[in-house]
Amino acid sequence: MYLTQLRSLAIVLFTSLSLVFNPWFTASAQALVQIKLSEISYHACSAELAEGTVTSGSATAASCFIVTGKTENTSGKPVINADIFGRIYDANDNSIMENRTRLGSIEEVPPGVSDFELRITVPANQPPPLKLEQFKAAGFTGKVRR
Repeated sequence: MYLTQLRSLAIVLFTSLSLVFNPWFTASAQALVQIKLSEISYHACSAELAEGTVTSGSATAASCFIVTGKTENTSGKPVINADIFGRIYDANDNSIMENRTRLGSIEEVPPGVSDFELRITVPANQPPPLKLEQFKAAGFTGKVRR
């Protein structure tokens, strides 16, 4: 019994020290910052940008669109590589990106309100108008190892 308790104590102590001295858990780690997105809209890509557009992983024809909007970063610091999440549906309420809500990223979001744009590819058989829902973004105020 005493040996079991001693072994449990050793495991707890080792785990605690690992967390304290592990660089992934240091005090300098940056917190996730939520970025509010607003005024979300879209327009067709220019002819040059849309030329030869196909859907990912195939040679199926596709349409190119640019999603635009405003970001609001209230952290007071630039946010690096903010991931954009949202849902996009076609005119028939079919999901444009099935089982995927991460749509892309914004390289840098400065403090305050600023503009963003994101290029998306939509299969040509999914008719507009597109419905853009539940858009949000999140990132870190420091460089994150990937």
